Amino acid sequence: MTPVHFSFTSAFVLGLMGLAFHRTHLLSALLCLEGMMLSLFIALALWALQLETTAFSTAPMLLLAFSACEASAGLALLVATARTHGTDRLQSLNLLQC
Repeated sequence: MTPVHFSFTSAFVLGLMGLAFHRTHLLSALLCLEGMMLSLFIALALWALQLETTAFSTAPMLLLAFSACEASAGLALLVATARTHGTDRLQSLNLLQC
């Protein structure tokens, strides 16, 4: 495994571990998701550059577009949660209450 592959794999795994183990605030969960998406984008872009084909050149841009949609939906949920519950702590959210 090259050092470049190791760094992107470790960045993705660290984001996944942060999402799994540090779930106190919704904002920290969204930041972990963004870190995971950023590592995937850079890894996919470098993979497309290494293959030197035009077929894979649109895949990083498509991933980046989906990442932007995910970020905007997450921020909208963060604002809506902060307005209704007064905090972004995940322990205060109850799925049984409407």
